[in-house]
Amino acid sequence: MRIAIGADHAGFLLKEHLRRTIQALGHGVDDFGTLSEAPVDYPPICLAVGRAVADGRADRGIVLGGSGQGEQIAANKIRGIRAALCNDLYTARLSRQHNDANVLSMGGRIVAFGLADEILTLWLETPFDGGRHQRRLDQIAAAEKS
Repeated sequence: MRIAIGADHAGFLLKEHLRRTIQALGHGVDDFGTLSEAPVDYPPICLAVGRAVADGRADRGIVLGGSGQGEQIAANKIRGIRAALCNDLYTARLSRQHNDANVLSMGGRIVAFGLADEILTLWLETPFDGGRHQRRLDQIAAAEKS
């Protein structure tokens, strides 16, 4: 898979760690910044990650910040993006099984590196269940067009 990743200053250290994890798992990674812990606004970074996924330049995306909340909200402004805030394994699994989430959001001030690796791996490996869940995604996609 090709993974787009981006973070603000609060998610920078987690981004750097996960970038290496993604590569170790055998996936390609496109880094949309930031490149340091210097304060930066997260919306442009998260929107760029979302656009890369929506445009097909990346298969999935990851956005990181202090809590992951704002990053998830920003990424979800891009049509076709289903960004899920997953600071635990349960929500990571369900975000893929039930929502076919294509962008993962986590909080660098909330999730330790070890747990983040577990969340990422589970999220990348979990397939979408389809079925009744597809009907719901279709309803969301229709709402995006209205």
